[in-house]
Amino acid sequence: MKKALFVSILMVGFAISDVLAANYYIGNIEIEGLKRVEEETVLAYLGLKKGHNVTQSKLDGALKNLYATGLFSDIQMENKSGGVLLVKLEENPVIGQRAFDGNKKLDDKILEDEVQSVPNSLYSKAKVQQDVQRILEIYKRSGRYSVEVEPKLIERDDNRVDLIFEIDEGPAAKIDKINFLGNTHYSSSDLQEEIMSKESRWYRIFSSSETYDAEKMNYDKELLRRFYTEHGYADFQVISAIAELAPNKKSFILNFSLDEGPRYEISDIKINSAIKEIKTEDFLNYVTFSKGDWYNANKIENSVSRITEELGKKGFVFVDVVPKFNKDMQNNKMEIVFDILEGERTFVNRINIMGNTRTLDEVIRREFRLDEGDAFNVSKIGDSRRNIENLNYFSKVEINPVPLDNSKADINVEVEEKSTGYFNVGIGYSTVNGALVQAGVTENNFMGKGQRLSVDASVSERSKDYSMSFTEPYFLGRRLSAGADVFYNDESYQDESSYDSASVGGRIRLGWNYTDNLYQTVRYTLSRDEIKDVKDFASIYIKREEGKSTDSVIGQTLVYDKRDNALRTKDGYYLSFGNDISGLGGDEKYFKFDVKAYKFVTFNDYWTLKTHINGGYVTSYGDEDVRLSKRYYLGGNTLRGFEYSGVGARDIYTDDALGGNWVIYGGAELMFPLGLDELGIRGRTFVDAGVIGKPDDIDSKYVEYSSKPRVSVGFGFEWYSPMGKIDIDFGFPIVKEDYDQKEVFRLNFGTSL
Repeated sequence: MKKALFVSILMVGFAISDVLAANYYIGNIEIEGLKRVEEETVLAYLGLKKGHNVTQSKLDGALKNLYATGLFSDIQMENKSGGVLLVKLEENPVIGQRAFDGNKKLDDKILEDEVQSVPNSLYSKAKVQQDVQRILEIYKRSGRYSVEVEPKLIERDDNRVDLIFEIDEGPAAKIDKINFLGNTHYSSSDLQEEIMSKESRWYRIFSSSETYDAEKMNYDKELLRRFYTEHGYADFQVISAIAELAPNKKSFILNFSLDEGPRYEISDIKINSAIKEIKTEDFLNYVTFSKGDWYNANKIENSVSRITEELGKKGFVFVDVVPKFNKDMQNNKMEIVFDILEGERTFVNRINIMGNTRTLDEVIRREFRLDEGDAFNVSKIGDSRRNIENLNYFSKVEINPVPLDNSKADINVEVEEKSTGYFNVGIGYSTVNGALVQAGVTENNFMGKGQRLSVDASVSERSKDYSMSFTEPYFLGRRLSAGADVFYNDESYQDESSYDSASVGGRIRLGWNYTDNLYQTVRYTLSRDEIKDVKDFASIYIKREEGKSTDSVIGQTLVYDKRDNALRTKDGYYLSFGNDISGLGGDEKYFKFDVKAYKFVTFNDYWTLKTHINGGYVTSYGDEDVRLSKRYYLGGNTLRGFEYSGVGARDIYTDDALGGNWVIYGGAELMFPLGLDELGIRGRTFVDAGVIGKPDDIDSKYVEYSSKPRVSVGFGFEWYSPMGKIDIDFGFPIVKEDYDQKEVFRLNFGTSL
């Protein structure tokens, strides 16, 4: 015990002697090596005073202070005799020129905005290393994870250096596979259509969707949530979203683990109000869904917006409409209650928009449901965010309210722009057009003004089509879509009717939405049409139309679209009515009417029944009859099992199809899975029926014609291929006339309703 105490006392004594030995007297401070930095600056950062004793820790602190300035690359301190502290300094050089070498995928301007080491600034190793990390991070966001960045220095006179970042970009990190776990109601191919990330395929050479990006994957989680919550799955969750490095160490495998939860049906809808003056029954008309519908988060938000807007019109500005969900877990039912509550009296001070380097501020501002000075409303802010996201100009949209004093709040909008233009090219073959080549260029945010410009060309064995289109989505500062088109098409009808047709012209159009589902378009079209290359053996009814004519048409189309998805529809319906009046100048005078009705119902999540009926009628009101190009033709896509224009009036001598002045066709089609969802292939079976009228100007004794309906049955396949949607059908007429032209096999490229 005594021995241990003695050792402890001895150690404390040694420690005290060391501390005493670490005290230094500073009589003077000498500084060497300065070229640009003032001596007073160095003394200020040292913090040491002449004529004082200092400890070693004090000297260490002074050394750290000098290094922290970033002014020096090397610092040495030396205690000389006579109490002189010598400080030897080596100043950091000044950066002369800065350059990037090897960057092919990212422009210099993008890198310059992120790098802190700029010309005429002091070179700092620490700052350069931070710049290297920023460059690597930028490349990661663009999907390149094997990038190497090495800073190189070229020494110049006067302690200046040129800084060059040598970049080896390496290959982009592609996505090999996307896996979904826990999805029972929707197939993996269905879900892949809903997210931004796509599996790497040879045909996506012009797309960045197959490049892995962590931020994009996070947005995919939100897209999946939106998809499920718009289709009844209120409890849906993405349990995890993990990106695994593939065995080749150059690509990724994405794994989304999902919990779909039950699908809820709306059992009841109520509105409660904490404000006595509000009659709640007056606002049920502004709810955008009904009892018996599936839960839809988007429609609920729209209902909140409509109720809030109507309350504002009635003078109730400071209110919050809050939806409440009462779930019946046993029966998968849900009661939705909208509570109208008194909100805080806050006004919008300023709307600040950041991050838009290309898109004009006004393009973003016009999507806002709030203006500066308006009453602050959470619902309208949510609507504004969705409106901006729906522009599809930005990869990220964040809206953050910032409360201020005096009952005001700023709204900060931060966006991150993405590419809005794309180039498409395709080749293929169809039984209608033969070999097909098509190409097009589209810019959806032309000049940053939110305008759409597209140029398209399509050439096949049968036809040539060229068009250019321009659309202004906010005409005259209002929610009016205005646009103009120019077009030229040349099509051969030699197989059906022994002539060719050409048309060149232009169109102006104006469209607007009455509601989210109801919209209308009006248009004026002026074209120069020609019936040409008429064969010597052609029908007399075709020969007499040979030549050119001018068509001046004003028309409109009214559409009510309640489909859940325009491309791969599972539920809902679609209605349209259109009519044209020709004769405002030009040679042709006719009235034309068209109607369409489609209904979609899905059973057991994968079996979809489509029923539809279409009709049209055209009649002349002048001296001339309705020309061939304005008539209706039945067959092909409109009546499978029959050739294009295979049903209808035919010249008994030449067998030329002459079309008709009215048509009605429809049918039923059942889509079903084949176990090939990963390839985007589904099967179908169908029944088609139709009838077409005889042209008014044709003598019945010179044509074969029957007003009896035709019916066909068949089966086919729908394939969302790398080159677009492909339809393959086998049709078999069961009610027909002997002179009808049959077609068992049909192959069609393109999207159809």
